[in-house]
Amino acid sequence: MSMRPITTTGAPAPSGGYSQGIVAEPFLFLSGQGPFDEAGKLVDSSIEAQVRQVFANLQAVAEAAGTSLTRALRVGVYLSDLEHFDAMDRVYREIFSEPRPARTTIQTNIAGFDVEADAVVLLDR
Repeated sequence: MSMRPITTTGAPAPSGGYSQGIVAEPFLFLSGQGPFDEAGKLVDSSIEAQVRQVFANLQAVAEAAGTSLTRALRVGVYLSDLEHFDAMDRVYREIFSEPRPARTTIQTNIAGFDVEADAVVLLDR
């Protein structure tokens, strides 16, 4: 199986030794994205704005690979506090329609922002 990295300027550049995404046919594995614009600036502090930016970043990387989050199979959401779950879930339901991807949501010790997400997406054929 061949693997191909995906990069785009439509999402923040990686802050470490990883790719924004990796294609391994027929899947795209999207690395975690935080609530930062393409220049790396943190967006509005509201959880809703942060969730929207996280998924906009994931969408930008998916588009660079020739697919879309509408083909997401699995999403992982990482929250600084599970108190944000309901607000995150409301925005998530706006972004993803039925059948929604499988999802795991966990609380973690992210610092400086409130949400991060990653995904596995089926490539368009």
